[in-house]
Amino acid sequence: MKITLAQLNYHVGNFDRNSRLIIDTINQAENEGSDLVVFSELSLTGYPPHDLLEYREFIDNCNRYLEIIAGHCLSTGAIVGAPAINMGESGKKLFNAAWFLTDGKIKDVCFKSLLPTYDIFDEYRYFEPSTDFNIIEFKGKKLAVTICEDLWDEQDFDHDFASSRMYSISPMEELAKLHPDLIINISASPFAYTRTESKKEIFTAKAKSYRLPLIMVNQVGANTDLIFEGNSMVVGPNGNIISLFPDFREHTESFELDNIIAGDNNSFNKAGKISMIHDALVLGVKDYFDKMEFNSAIVGLSGGIDSALCLCIASEALGPSRVRALLMPSMYSSRHSVNDAVELCNNLKVSYDIINIEDDFRSIESSLSGIMKDMPADTTEENIQARIRCILLMAVSNKFGNILLNTSNKSETAVGYSTLYGDMAGSLSVLGDVYKTDIYRLARHINKKSEIIPINIINKAPSAELSPGQKDSDSLPDYDVLDSILYQYIEQQKPVRDIKGEKVSQELVHRIIDMINKNEYKRFQAPPILRISNKAFGHGRRMPLVAAW
Repeated sequence: MKITLAQLNYHVGNFDRNSRLIIDTINQAENEGSDLVVFSELSLTGYPPHDLLEYREFIDNCNRYLEIIAGHCLSTGAIVGAPAINMGESGKKLFNAAWFLTDGKIKDVCFKSLLPTYDIFDEYRYFEPSTDFNIIEFKGKKLAVTICEDLWDEQDFDHDFASSRMYSISPMEELAKLHPDLIINISASPFAYTRTESKKEIFTAKAKSYRLPLIMVNQVGANTDLIFEGNSMVVGPNGNIISLFPDFREHTESFELDNIIAGDNNSFNKAGKISMIHDALVLGVKDYFDKMEFNSAIVGLSGGIDSALCLCIASEALGPSRVRALLMPSMYSSRHSVNDAVELCNNLKVSYDIINIEDDFRSIESSLSGIMKDMPADTTEENIQARIRCILLMAVSNKFGNILLNTSNKSETAVGYSTLYGDMAGSLSVLGDVYKTDIYRLARHINKKSEIIPINIINKAPSAELSPGQKDSDSLPDYDVLDSILYQYIEQQKPVRDIKGEKVSQELVHRIIDMINKNEYKRFQAPPILRISNKAFGHGRRMPLVAAW
């Protein structure tokens, strides 16, 4: 049996585009003599469709396009992910399903059993978990078709509180009783730099445990905040990885089942953490703009490292002609910050404008002088500057149709070191899941071949430049210390007493966690954040705004 794996980039709700991708791949596979083409989870709808699943018209479209796709499966069969209506008398309206299409018809269907309801997943909101397990028989082979989480029944987590075994049933254990010849897993598994190796281990362990060849097809691309890295794979019955598909790009390849069974382990060049984060962010920005049909982006450029990195990523994702920068120095901005920002724009060939905000600030200061008479300057004046910049950025955005990108990083977002209706503005947060220490690593990665980001931007002490001589270190610990505390608390969910590290005292831990908790209301109003970790701010981390904790 010759099997084609199709790692493709889908667009949520775009049935014309998604079905065309699927049909073109089926036709190509048929021309190459492939027996079966495998697509990813919910490939027809795109993942995740969220509450679109509650519209009957949406489901009717799924069914209509499935019939169209089936009409192209003549000598070649296909496994396509799409919802299925629950015909039972009870339960949710839908199943998350893998449809088997062949001979021009819909021939069979398998339903997902394990529905994730953690982190960014909320599948039980829409789908009924299946308790029936069936094998698909095709061309003399028995296929055990599983859907993503159905092979993730023994996950390990990074923190102690969660159980290492999340589910009471193992779909593969049930399917193994039917003596399959091949495990097929269709996935929609988002990227997280902390989970790339553990994902591989899940599939290699399953293949080895059941002594069966395994193929896993994941999707690639970005839908809003979720980024899918691909990394589809072919695994031999000894747990040996025979093929690992590339990161962050579409890829289609065919394999003979006999060769998978007999194949040797192959070695693969592993991309490093920073390289993968960089590629994920570029893809996240590109797909956000292309799928939303936005033409161009604007970035507020301060001469600092966050906005510099954001501009580089936007320029790579969209091309420099689709990006513009706005420099808005104040009376506290150093001349070298403005010069560094201009140099960066010239290096990237990005157009820019400079608007000094000092007169605007003085005007507002004068307007408020009667109310704030004789009161000392504090963060109020700093926030006024940030909000003036927001007004200018949004004015340019409205006038020229440039979509504003937010430049805040995860470290600052965590502790509230940002201004509501100021530097928190934007339609998409590019760096909101990237810690400050990784911001510097990403900048050096971009400069690996040549100095694109001026070295002054990387080397100077971080500062918002909103008051005389201001430095981030005036109110925050060094970022390597801060990020260590944040990572242990947010990603690893450690108890306060267990958060340790060099220069980390319990007093400091309590102060930082207090800052995190008190600024939840700010993050609630933040733009969607491109997710590159296993615990990003947003709908994957649902904390109460009003809580005594």
